[in-house]
Amino acid sequence: MSKRTKTAICLSVVVCIPVQGWGEGRYAQVNGLNMYYEVHGSGRPLVLLHGGLSTIDTSFGKILPSLARTRQVIAIELQGHGHTAGLDRPMSFETMADDVASLLGQLAVERADVLGYSFGGVVALGIAIRHPHQVGHLILIGTPNGNDGFEPIIRDSIKGATPRDVPKPLKEAYERSAPDVRQFPLLVAKVSKLLTDFPGWRQEDLHSIGSPTLIIVGDHDFIRPEHAIQVFRLIPGAQLAILPGAGHDAITERHEDVLAIATRFLDGAPGQ
Repeated sequence: MSKRTKTAICLSVVVCIPVQGWGEGRYAQVNGLNMYYEVHGSGRPLVLLHGGLSTIDTSFGKILPSLARTRQVIAIELQGHGHTAGLDRPMSFETMADDVASLLGQLAVERADVLGYSFGGVVALGIAIRHPHQVGHLILIGTPNGNDGFEPIIRDSIKGATPRDVPKPLKEAYERSAPDVRQFPLLVAKVSKLLTDFPGWRQEDLHSIGSPTLIIVGDHDFIRPEHAIQVFRLIPGAQLAILPGAGHDAITERHEDVLAIATRFLDGAPGQ
């Protein structure tokens, strides 16, 4: 991808570094984290939040360039993921949602659309619940609301997962980007525990979401279709797209379909 105009300003707490393949990467001190993020393009802000044990590239490499043609894309790597080092604190969706909200505040982004994939979608829900004034449109792709949202076989595989269970592309992406690759087993353990123990955002919290919301799920996703429908019914005015023949990796394997649906939604009426 060629370098596009970067409109976010490097504040005093932000360090800009060159990153191979993506142009300019940045770090910000956020709630004790040295949080890594990238800014691509210009226009209405859109935050991208990757999947568990993933990176910006592995989750969004196939759709980010297209999104950045008409938007200012702010892609973030969450606690312990990718270029963002881990922290001696428990991993929770609440704190990660607050991390993203704090970063947007540092960047003087008052309101942004937010797209979260899988693990990142749970964080995106947390931002919409805990910091509703900062969220315009909300897109959730392959996102469970709690452990019960997974298909039983996936739920069992997540519990007690080890580095040997992590797909090779994700492991290699971590090794290319992590400040300390020795932390990978700890990251896997933390993500496994969080996805196993998190009960989901409360029904009343989902019902309080005022952002226009789109839920995308494959009919062969890791996420039970019944669960996606339940979340869809709890968020007022939400839209639901079930992709036929698609699995949990639709964001890469069916990226053209995902991009078309997401773009059509984002180009609709502005978020409240």
